Amino acid sequence: MRNLVIIYFCTILFVTVSQAQQKINWDDKTSAIWPNQTSLIEIKSSISPALQKCYVYKSTAYTKKPLIISLHTWGGDYSQRDPLLKYCMEENINYLHPDFRGPNNNPDAAGSALVIQDIDDAIQWAIDSLKVDTQNIHMVGVSGGGFATVASYMKTKHNVKSFHAFVGIYNLEDWYYESLQRKNNYAKDILAITGVINGKPNPEEVVKRSPLLMKTPTKERLRTKLNLYTGLHDGYVGSVPISHSLEMYNKVVKDFNKDIREAIISPDDIYTLLKRRKLTNFEIIKGAFLGRDIIYQKKYKELVEIIVFDGGHEMPDQDLLKRIFNP
Repeated sequence: MRNLVIIYFCTILFVTVSQAQQKINWDDKTSAIWPNQTSLIEIKSSISPALQKCYVYKSTAYTKKPLIISLHTWGGDYSQRDPLLKYCMEENINYLHPDFRGPNNNPDAAGSALVIQDIDDAIQWAIDSLKVDTQNIHMVGVSGGGFATVASYMKTKHNVKSFHAFVGIYNLEDWYYESLQRKNNYAKDILAITGVINGKPNPEEVVKRSPLLMKTPTKERLRTKLNLYTGLHDGYVGSVPISHSLEMYNKVVKDFNKDIREAIISPDDIYTLLKRRKLTNFEIIKGAFLGRDIIYQKKYKELVEIIVFDGGHEMPDQDLLKRIFNP
């Protein structure tokens, strides 16, 4: 009996530690201890008096190197731990971890014009200050960072080669009601961001800030790829239902080609992924995405792709750069 009790508590401890490590991997909102090889700078906004802080890793190579812009999560900021940094340092490529109005709990944040310009200003600073291969700029974000990544895809003025958005929020109105049902603080955040009309989010601000409701700049994105990644169990064990990513993918594909059928995620597939999650009719590819099984994937040309992986609300802690540079 005593041995069984010990095994039980060891199991609980292992699960607790594992969950804590998973949280730290991509969404630890406390300030990290940044390596000496990085620098903390301030970038002046080109449309407001504000200075936005940013951690930078500058490649030591003599030749121009790629640039990775890694965007902080919904409740985080520039200082939170970022697992992508170690891979950028190992590959000796340029890296930015910018602030863009801090956590998404105020009107200046969350997809505002200020946010888009802050990210663009950070990219411009890097182009002007680092040895950047301007044909090899890539943006990555998780959760709220995924939201910001796709908002930037819709609005940026820069030539970004690829955007990689994990488990993102793409319709603030939907997420408001989803968050109400889950009784978390994100519903309050959305009201603080958009303002309140009749006890609900201001619909005008929702449209301005929600990537799903923005017009895709198709002519400007013909040499760019949008990559959407979502964990199958998100919404059940996480805060963002995978419907956000599924709908975002279909929206962008239709904006490129309203008559396309074979590249669209069908209603039957959406139903299966959302409701049943028993995927007997899908071909599962073992360990094919950052060490995780690919449950479902769809692609339109080299312009937009979605991968549903075996996981929850997360970015698997693996070397994403291998996928970015060898898709």
